[in-house]
Amino acid sequence: MITSSDIFAISSQKQFEKIALKVFRFQYENNLVYQEFCSFLKTDPHKVKSLQQIPFLPIQFFKSHEVVSNTNPIQETFTSSGTTGMITSKHLVTDVTLYEESYRKGFSEFYGNIEDYVVLALLPSYLEREGSSLIYMVKDLIALSNHPESGFYLHNHDELIAKLIALDQAGQNVILIGVTFALLDLIEKHQFQLQHTIIMETGGMKGKRKEMIREELHEQLCKGFGVSSIHSEYGMTELLSQAYSLGNGVFECPSWIQILVRDTEDALTYIQDGKTGGINVIDLANINSCSFIATQDLGKKNPNNSFEVLGRFDNSDIRGCNLMVI
Repeated sequence: MITSSDIFAISSQKQFEKIALKVFRFQYENNLVYQEFCSFLKTDPHKVKSLQQIPFLPIQFFKSHEVVSNTNPIQETFTSSGTTGMITSKHLVTDVTLYEESYRKGFSEFYGNIEDYVVLALLPSYLEREGSSLIYMVKDLIALSNHPESGFYLHNHDELIAKLIALDQAGQNVILIGVTFALLDLIEKHQFQLQHTIIMETGGMKGKRKEMIREELHEQLCKGFGVSSIHSEYGMTELLSQAYSLGNGVFECPSWIQILVRDTEDALTYIQDGKTGGINVIDLANINSCSFIATQDLGKKNPNNSFEVLGRFDNSDIRGCNLMVI
C-alpha cells in the first residue's frame, strides 16, 4: 500500500523511481481506462522496470473517460476552462486531502510559511465558473495566510490598486496571483513600483487578448508592476500538484513530480536534455487518478531537472492554468 507519507517524503531519485513503479502497478491494476490504454500499447506491467518504460496517458482522455484508480466516492470534480461548446476535462478526485497536502507542501517548499504573506488573487475567469482546482487551492492559501487583507478580486481594479500600494508601502510581503489578461488590464490602469510584492501569473488569455510569448509578456509585467521578475505556476486540472517558476520561465518541481520530454514524432521515445519535445508529467500525488500524463505542452528539460514551457502542439485546445502559446 502506498501512503501519502511515502509520496511526500521522497528525497532521492532512487526513491522516486521505486515509488513511481509501485504507483504504476497500482494504477495498472485498478484504473480500467489506464489498463486498457496500456494493453493497447501491448505493455506487460511485469517488464516495466524504469520510468521511461511507463506508458503516459494522453491528457485528452480526461475529456472522454472517467480516469479513476479506486471505487471510493467522488469528493470533488475539477473541470478545465474552455470556450462555449468546447469539451472540458474532468478530474474526479476521491481524496481531496491529497490535493491539499500537495499544494500546501509545494507552496511551502518554494515560498516558505504562507502566514508570512498577504495573498491577493485576481482570477476573474476562474471565479466566474464552477469546478476550478486553481480557485480551490488559492481559496485555501488565502485562509491559511490568516491575514485579514488577503482575498479575491474580480473586476474591482481600483480597490486592488489601492490595496497593493498600501500594503507595499507598509513593507508587507504580498503574493498577487493573477490570470494573465487580468494582470495586463491592471497595469494598464496603474503603473506600480512594488518592493515587497511577488507577481505570480497562472497563464491564460481566455480569448480576452492575443497570445504573447513569455519574454514579451514578462517584460510588460515587470515594467508595469515595477518588479525584477515574474513568477509563474504550472499546473492543470488533470494533476494534483504544481511546479513553480521564480523567474525567467524556468520551472522547478517538488520532489514528488518529475518531467520527461518525448519526441514529437514518436511519443514512445524520449529526447535528451535541452531539446524541445512534448512534456510528460509524473505526479505521484495523483495516485487515485493517473500519475503518468502526456500533456499537449511543448517544452525542454534542463540537466538539473528544471524545465521550460515553450508552447503547445498545433490544433490542441488553449487551456487555462497553463502558460502561454507561441
